[in-house]
Amino acid sequence: MAKGILGTKVGMTQVFNEAGELVPVTVVSCEPNVVLQKKTLEKDGYEAIQLGFKNKRIKLANKAELGHLAAADADPKRYLREVTGNELYNFEVGQEIRVNIFEEGEVIDVTGTSKGKGFAGSIKRHNQSRGPMSHGSHYHRGPGSMGPIDPNHVRPGKNLPGHMGHETVTIQNLQVVTVDLERNLLLVKGSVPGPKKGLVFVKRAVSQDTIAPLNPEDFTVKTETEAEEAQE
Repeated sequence: MAKGILGTKVGMTQVFNEAGELVPVTVVSCEPNVVLQKKTLEKDGYEAIQLGFKNKRIKLANKAELGHLAAADADPKRYLREVTGNELYNFEVGQEIRVNIFEEGEVIDVTGTSKGKGFAGSIKRHNQSRGPMSHGSHYHRGPGSMGPIDPNHVRPGKNLPGHMGHETVTIQNLQVVTVDLERNLLLVKGSVPGPKKGLVFVKRAVSQDTIAPLNPEDFTVKTETEAEEAQE
């Protein structure tokens, strides 16, 4: 898995690009993700970092969670996610990952949980065709025959009515239109799976070439005092 950041879907809007063309975009709010843990080959058998997203009240965290977060000196987090690979591995425990790890025009993949539709018939769920709707027909919107006598049971995977939606969905090869570091927002061209306020994971597209590990100093947001001291 490549560089990525956790966020929440805000909704859709539209912007105009430099050519004056209207572009539909999805607004994704990505508050700073805190690096809570680093996995190593020696200790864990693989390399990864664990990200924490969205604070929650201390009373909602148990002692095990608080002990786990003590090394990063971070508040309890509502969502945890591991990111494998080397692109973010230079970030140390306690550092923050912000939206500026992405650039305008970069191609990304977005993973989220699709909207739940409840119980749905085979026509809505699998786009099957219905029968004649006249009064003499006894076949309208039902699933139809289950097949011949053999094998005397329904084979796994048959398109039948059932629970629709609420599945993990990844939309590939979306494009970053705007990176708003001040408000921690990403504007992504096109649609993103899930409802408003739903959790999403934005990562560099797997179709793109691998890149060298990022330097955390290039993405650290400095205060005005720190910036003045650096200039001196």
